[in-house]
Amino acid sequence: MPHRAAAARTAPDRLLSVLAAFDHGHPALALSDISRRAGLSLTTAHRLVGALTAWGALERDAEGRYHVGLRLWELAALAPRGLALRQAALPYLEDLYEATHENVQLAVRDGAEVVYIEWLSGRSAVGVHIRVGARWPLHATGVGLALLAHEPSGFQRDYCAGPLAAFTPYTITDPVRLRGSLAEVRRTGAAVSSRQVTDDALSVAAAVRGAAGQVVAAVSVVVPEADAQVPALVPAVRLAARGISRALGWRPERTAGRPL
Repeated sequence: MPHRAAAARTAPDRLLSVLAAFDHGHPALALSDISRRAGLSLTTAHRLVGALTAWGALERDAEGRYHVGLRLWELAALAPRGLALRQAALPYLEDLYEATHENVQLAVRDGAEVVYIEWLSGRSAVGVHIRVGARWPLHATGVGLALLAHEPSGFQRDYCAGPLAAFTPYTITDPVRLRGSLAEVRRTGAAVSSRQVTDDALSVAAAVRGAAGQVVAAVSVVVPEADAQVPALVPAVRLAARGISRALGWRPERTAGRPL
C-alpha cells in the first residue's frame, strides 16, 4: 500500500523522500534500503537515485551503497545560517575553547529545534550527545533556551504549551518553570542549562545577533556539572556571543536595551 500512496506524490516529493532516507543513523544505504525508507517502489527509487547520482547529490561506493554527495555540501555552503555563519563565528569559538578547554557549540533554530552547525571539543571535555547537524528540542539545551527566550511571545506561548520531552529527571517539562527560565535569560543575557540532556553536564549559552539586531544563533560552552564555575563562564560566553555578533555587523548602539 505505501507504494500506491507514493504514486500520488509529486515528483519533487519523491525526489526529496530519497534524500530524506539518509540521516545520522543511516549515512550509507543500499538501493533496497532507500526504496523502503522513502516509501517508493524499487523501480522508482532506482530511477531517482540514478538521476541524483549523475548530478552529484549522491555517491555510490565500491560496495554498491549510496552516500550523500559533495554537490549537496557545495549547496549547503551557500546557506547564510550555515557555513557563512560558522566562518564568522569560528575565531570567537576558538577563543572560547582556549579559555575553557571545554565543549564549545554554535547552533541555530529550525522550527521547535536547535541545529548545531559547529562544535569544538577537547579530549578531556565532558561527553555530550552533540555533533554537527544534530537536533534537540529548544527547551532541553542552553543554546535552545537562549534562542527561545528571544522569539516572539506567541511562539514562546505555543512552545511552552506543547509537549516538552524529558531526557533526564532535570529536564524542564513544566510550562510555568520554562517561562520563568526564559525571563531569566532575557534579564541576564545568558542561559544556564543544568543536567537537562545528560545528568553530568551543564551548559552556559548566549544569543548571537545579526546586523539588524535580530537573534540569529546561540553559542555555548558545556562543562562537567560537578565542578561548573558558572559565574566565570557567563562573561566568557557573553563575550564570545558579542564578538560573533559584531563580526556579523551588529552594533549595540543601534539596538540599545537588548541584553546579550
